[in-house]
Amino acid sequence: MATSTRKTTKSTTKAKSTQPRSPASPKAPAPRAEPAAPATVVDAPTPVVLGPVMRKPELINAVVAKSGMKKKDVKPIVEATLAVLGAALQDSRELNLQPLGKIKVNREKKKATGKVMVARIRQSQDLPSEEAHPDPKDMDVGMATPTAAE
Repeated sequence: MATSTRKTTKSTTKAKSTQPRSPASPKAPAPRAEPAAPATVVDAPTPVVLGPVMRKPELINAVVAKSGMKKKDVKPIVEATLAVLGAALQDSRELNLQPLGKIKVNREKKKATGKVMVARIRQSQDLPSEEAHPDPKDMDVGMATPTAAE
Protein backbone atom coordinates (compact mmCIF):
# COMPACT_ATOMS: atom_id res chain seq x y z
CA MET A 1 0.00 0.00 0.00
CA ALA A 2 1.51 3.17 -1.13
CA THR A 3 0.95 6.25 0.89
CA SER A 4 1.59 9.66 -0.45
CA THR A 5 3.07 12.22 1.77
CA ARG A 6 2.38 15.79 1.11
CA LYS A 7 4.79 18.38 2.37
CA THR A 8 3.43 21.82 3.07
CA THR A 9 5.46 24.89 3.64
CA LYS A 10 4.38 27.92 5.49
CA SER A 11 5.95 31.26 4.64
CA THR A 12 6.51 33.78 7.32
CA THR A 13 7.37 37.40 6.97
CA LYS A 14 9.22 39.44 9.48
CA ALA A 15 7.83 42.79 10.51
CA LYS A 16 10.23 45.61 9.76
CA SER A 17 11.24 47.66 12.68
CA THR A 18 11.12 51.43 12.51
CA GLN A 19 14.29 51.82 14.53
CA PRO A 20 17.56 52.31 12.65
CA ARG A 21 19.99 49.46 12.72
CA SER A 22 22.96 49.82 14.94
CA PRO A 23 26.34 49.46 13.28
CA ALA A 24 27.99 46.10 13.64
CA SER A 25 31.32 47.54 14.66
CA PRO A 26 31.67 50.53 16.93
CA LYS A 27 33.18 53.49 15.12
CA ALA A 28 34.17 56.94 16.19
CA PRO A 29 31.14 58.99 17.15
CA ALA A 30 29.80 61.12 14.35
CA PRO A 31 30.34 64.85 14.77
CA ARG A 32 27.33 66.69 16.04
CA ALA A 33 25.37 68.38 13.33
CA GLU A 34 24.87 72.06 13.90
CA PRO A 35 21.31 73.23 13.92
CA ALA A 36 20.15 73.91 10.39
CA ALA A 37 19.68 77.49 9.31
CA PRO A 38 16.08 78.61 9.33
CA ALA A 39 14.29 77.94 6.08
CA THR A 40 14.08 80.93 3.79
CA VAL A 41 10.93 81.66 1.87
CA VAL A 42 11.49 82.29 -1.80
CA ASP A 43 9.03 84.64 -3.43
CA ALA A 44 7.41 83.45 -6.61
CA PRO A 45 8.16 85.52 -9.71
CA THR A 46 5.82 88.43 -10.05
CA PRO A 47 3.51 88.23 -13.05
CA VAL A 48 3.82 90.86 -15.74
CA VAL A 49 0.76 93.05 -15.85
CA LEU A 50 -0.15 93.59 -19.45
CA GLY A 51 -1.16 97.01 -20.65
CA PRO A 52 -3.79 97.75 -23.23
CA VAL A 53 -3.53 96.00 -26.60
CA MET A 54 -2.05 98.08 -29.41
CA ARG A 55 -3.99 97.63 -32.63
CA LYS A 56 -3.09 98.72 -36.16
CA PRO A 57 -4.86 102.13 -36.08
CA GLU A 58 -3.08 103.03 -32.85
CA LEU A 59 0.24 101.93 -34.33
CA ILE A 60 -0.36 104.07 -37.41
CA ASN A 61 -1.22 107.09 -35.24
CA ALA A 62 1.93 106.56 -33.14
CA VAL A 63 4.11 106.39 -36.27
CA VAL A 64 2.46 109.56 -37.61
CA ALA A 65 3.17 111.36 -34.33
CA LYS A 66 6.76 110.12 -34.13
CA SER A 67 7.70 110.74 -37.76
CA GLY A 68 5.70 113.88 -38.49
CA MET A 69 4.52 112.40 -41.81
CA LYS A 70 0.95 112.43 -43.06
CA LYS A 71 -1.34 109.57 -42.13
CA LYS A 72 -2.10 108.76 -45.78
CA ASP A 73 1.64 108.27 -46.39
CA VAL A 74 2.30 106.24 -43.23
CA LYS A 75 -0.60 103.78 -43.47
CA PRO A 76 0.64 101.79 -46.52
CA ILE A 77 4.16 101.65 -45.10
CA VAL A 78 2.98 100.28 -41.74
CA GLU A 79 0.71 97.74 -43.45
CA ALA A 80 3.54 96.58 -45.73
CA THR A 81 5.89 96.29 -42.74
CA LEU A 82 3.37 94.19 -40.82
CA ALA A 83 2.84 91.95 -43.87
CA VAL A 84 6.60 91.36 -44.21
CA LEU A 85 6.98 90.63 -40.48
CA GLY A 86 3.99 88.27 -40.55
CA ALA A 87 5.42 86.37 -43.53
CA ALA A 88 8.81 86.07 -41.84
CA LEU A 89 7.24 84.68 -38.66
CA GLN A 90 5.11 82.30 -40.70
CA ASP A 91 8.30 80.93 -42.28
CA SER A 92 9.72 80.47 -38.73
CA ARG A 93 12.51 82.95 -39.43
CA GLU A 94 14.43 84.53 -36.59
CA LEU A 95 14.09 88.32 -36.56
CA ASN A 96 16.68 90.72 -35.16
CA LEU A 97 15.03 94.13 -35.25
CA GLN A 98 16.44 96.57 -32.73
CA PRO A 99 15.08 98.27 -30.63
CA LEU A 100 12.12 95.85 -30.87
CA GLY A 101 14.47 92.99 -30.09
CA LYS A 102 15.42 89.54 -31.27
CA ILE A 103 12.37 87.39 -32.00
CA LYS A 104 12.67 83.62 -32.26
CA VAL A 105 9.80 81.18 -32.82
CA ASN A 106 10.18 78.38 -30.28
CA ARG A 107 7.11 76.26 -31.04
CA GLU A 108 4.23 76.29 -33.42
CA LYS A 109 1.05 74.26 -33.69
CA LYS A 110 -1.31 74.18 -36.64
CA LYS A 111 -4.98 74.46 -35.78
CA ALA A 112 -8.13 74.58 -37.89
CA THR A 113 -8.41 78.34 -37.41
CA GLY A 114 -4.74 79.15 -38.04
CA LYS A 115 -1.32 78.66 -36.54
CA VAL A 116 -0.40 79.16 -32.88
CA MET A 117 3.21 80.27 -32.32
CA VAL A 118 5.15 80.53 -29.11
CA ALA A 119 7.93 83.05 -29.63
CA ARG A 120 10.70 84.44 -27.48
CA ILE A 121 11.50 88.14 -27.66
CA ARG A 122 14.74 89.37 -26.16
CA GLN A 123 15.45 93.06 -25.85
CA SER A 124 18.93 94.34 -25.15
CA GLN A 125 17.75 97.09 -22.81
CA ASP A 126 14.61 98.52 -21.29
CA LEU A 127 12.75 100.78 -23.65
CA PRO A 128 11.41 104.08 -22.32
CA SER A 129 7.90 103.79 -21.00
CA GLU A 130 4.87 105.30 -22.68
CA GLU A 131 4.79 107.97 -19.98
CA ALA A 132 8.02 109.41 -21.39
CA HIS A 133 6.32 109.68 -24.80
CA PRO A 134 2.68 110.55 -24.18
CA ASP A 135 0.03 109.76 -26.76
CA PRO A 136 -0.44 112.86 -28.95
CA LYS A 137 -4.23 112.50 -29.06
CA ASP A 138 -4.31 112.87 -25.26
CA MET A 139 -2.53 116.24 -25.40
CA ASP A 140 -4.43 119.51 -25.59
CA VAL A 141 -4.15 121.45 -28.84
CA GLY A 142 -3.19 124.71 -27.10
CA MET A 143 -0.60 123.06 -24.84
CA ALA A 144 2.99 123.92 -25.65
CA THR A 145 5.55 121.17 -25.85
CA PRO A 146 8.55 121.45 -23.52
CA THR A 147 11.82 122.52 -25.11
CA ALA A 148 15.42 122.11 -24.08
CA ALA A 149 15.56 125.77 -22.93
CA GLU A 150 12.86 125.25 -20.31
